[in-house]
Amino acid sequence: MRLVVQNDKSHRNGAAVRRRRRGRPGRAGRAGQAGFRGGVAALAAAAIASACAPAGSPGAPGGTGPAHPTAAPTTSRQPLKAPPPATTQTPPTQTPPTQTRPSQTPPAQKYRSGKSALAARAAAARRWGLARIPLTPPPPPLTKPKITTREGFEVDGHEELGLPPVFTTVPTKQRVVFLTIDDGAEKDPAFLRMMNDLQVPYTAFLSDYLIKDDYGYFKRMQRDGVALNNHTLHHPYLPALSYRRQQYEICAMQDVIEERYGKRPLLFRPPYGNYNRDSLRAAKSCGVKYVPLWNEEVFVDHWDYREWDRSIRPGDIVLTHFRGRGDWKGTMPDMIRRFLNKVTAEGYAVARLEDYL
Repeated sequence: MRLVVQNDKSHRNGAAVRRRRRGRPGRAGRAGQAGFRGGVAALAAAAIASACAPAGSPGAPGGTGPAHPTAAPTTSRQPLKAPPPATTQTPPTQTPPTQTRPSQTPPAQKYRSGKSALAARAAAARRWGLARIPLTPPPPPLTKPKITTREGFEVDGHEELGLPPVFTTVPTKQRVVFLTIDDGAEKDPAFLRMMNDLQVPYTAFLSDYLIKDDYGYFKRMQRDGVALNNHTLHHPYLPALSYRRQQYEICAMQDVIEERYGKRPLLFRPPYGNYNRDSLRAAKSCGVKYVPLWNEEVFVDHWDYREWDRSIRPGDIVLTHFRGRGDWKGTMPDMIRRFLNKVTAEGYAVARLEDYL
């Protein structure tokens, strides 16, 4: 069975990364990137390292599979120590997504509303210290782009088994990017205020063991229009687990999100970006339709890139994490400021990922 390993962790200049507050993280591992076939091999050299270090990844104690070349290290990444998975439960039933109706606002009212919205965004940009007003994304496409698995990210029997596509970029010519935020460790009220003020869309991928101390924080996020998606119960290194344990980690998280937030997610992101065929089979069994990874990762003080030319492209998915001063040299608003200043300066708007799927 083919194993797709996105990355592990390493230290910068041999210095150990600081442990997370409240004792959640363990020691960092090695950064690595799955090898691509043919022309994709050039991309692997510039692969992104994730912000978490898998405890059972290749090169770490208990890891499986071959070691991989290391990517550029960073001091801001922290591992999330996952508790052991529990027993497998029966996969739940999928609930279909709800449909929304297009706006019926009269043209004159839309014009007035547009001017008011622009003034509000300008005021919010000044309030949060942005260099420019974030660009407004275009309307969602009426015909959704066809999402396919990126070359080199397939598993054995991917198409034959109808497994969810694994992708890093949405095929579109529109100058939009998609912001995604993983895990739920940091719960900064200022971040919610900032994103609500600026009306910047984003997608969250949550792990239950990090959000269960404050489910209400993410309920407030959901009320602001944010889609809450699956990042497993305990954030384990999935390829080290059996099919049934992977199924439990994914399907039980579907149950948690449905129970707490009223809707079963269609999107799933494997911890560390690492998965195998069993991971995708398990995800499919509990209603997952898409497995978005990322093409760039943003931190408070720098960006990481998957592509060799270190450039943003239309439709790129950008990853970051719920982190604060305990892990970064700044706050989540500091990270968002860096993110928005860069994409806006390069002529990109931030769109909602779910609108393109």
